[in-house]
Amino acid sequence: MLDPHWVFLSSVLSLFGSVHYARATLAGRARPNRVTWSLWAAAPLIGFFAQLDGGIGLPAVQTLGAGISPLIVLTASFLSRHGAVKVSAFDLACGSTAVVALAAWLGLGHTGLAVLFVVLADAAAAVPTVRKAWRDPHSEHVMFYPLIGIGAVITLLTITDWRPASWLFAGYILALAATMSAVITTRRQAVPA
Repeated sequence: MLDPHWVFLSSVLSLFGSVHYARATLAGRARPNRVTWSLWAAAPLIGFFAQLDGGIGLPAVQTLGAGISPLIVLTASFLSRHGAVKVSAFDLACGSTAVVALAAWLGLGHTGLAVLFVVLADAAAAVPTVRKAWRDPHSEHVMFYPLIGIGAVITLLTITDWRPASWLFAGYILALAATMSAVITTRRQAVPA
């Protein structure tokens, strides 16, 4: 078990990865899906406040970092002269699902269920980016995902209270990071640049 203050390193890794992703976006080497990245910012920030309300403590720092980091990438996508991925009906459907999950959270008022719905919303928001990474793996910046995965592992190693509200978001981030890393690296081998 790590000292709970290690969650700050987790957030720093997430921010470091986001800055690199934002730089790749500004240079035209990455093209983020704005639906995904908008909801990736919103869901964790809402989850962070739910965790604070539930008295989760330091593990919530990783959730806060997971919300601020996408804002950096999203901002870069609007500043980039290279454009972003075109928003499709599929993206909007996934985004709508995420918004419904976030709205459900607002009506629950229960920390454990709120974090579950935030994870569901974040996962629905991730689907367009997973799909994009499968189709165009060179439009993603691969370094971001291992960094947030390492940060999630660090957070999980600091947890002493194993209520789902404490570990669920970090566990989800680890699964997302592993999925995205695998999709991007295997598809880059199959799809020429």
